[in-house]
Amino acid sequence: MGDDVQNRVLLIEDDEELRTLLARYLSGQGFTMREAACGQDGLALAEEYLCDVVVLDIMLPDISGLEVLRQLRARTHLPVVLLTARGDETDRIVGFEVGADDYIPKPCNPRELVARLQALLRRVSWDQKVEPAQVSAVGDLTVEPERRRVLLRGQPLDLTATEFEVLQVLLAHAGSVVRKTDLMQWALGRRLATHDRTLDMHISNLRRKLGEDGQARIETVRGLGYSYRVAS
Repeated sequence: MGDDVQNRVLLIEDDEELRTLLARYLSGQGFTMREAACGQDGLALAEEYLCDVVVLDIMLPDISGLEVLRQLRARTHLPVVLLTARGDETDRIVGFEVGADDYIPKPCNPRELVARLQALLRRVSWDQKVEPAQVSAVGDLTVEPERRRVLLRGQPLDLTATEFEVLQVLLAHAGSVVRKTDLMQWALGRRLATHDRTLDMHISNLRRKLGEDGQARIETVRGLGYSYRVAS
């Protein structure tokens, strides 16, 4: 991992064997690790430790990972990757609604986790390195790239890092269809896999945050992808 990419990871996982395995593997890949075995300790570490991304297990012994995520989202926009039970669609959906950026099912492949973290951190790092871009407007949306912020009629939208990336790509191609495979690669930094609904969940959350006309703004083009439609 390049020196320009910040790589400080907070790992919140109660399974000691898995936590040790992941921490050791991530450290060997150049990540700086901090670990917590429960939600409250994780929140305390998030307050006192400067980290760049959080890896968060949903099943924790004191408070649920989803509650930890809610509290994190109330105070920070740090990227969060959830560790979820394999096949548990409900936790993933709720996790994205609360503000997760990505998820990986357990038992997880450490190499896959590294790839997800690197893709997420590269996007954030790249945005911080580019020269400040001029504010752009698409209809009643205003994009402030250097602040990673989107305003709807002057009011900031509460977007996660990944939601910002997805919306920014759609707005850059407003009026045109962006294929799901391209949107996944450009916004999430990885290929679209069979049965992976991560992108669909981010689109659903964006529509909800865009208000009553969110469904009309982000149009599904069946068999192809999505298109952001600017109201006339």
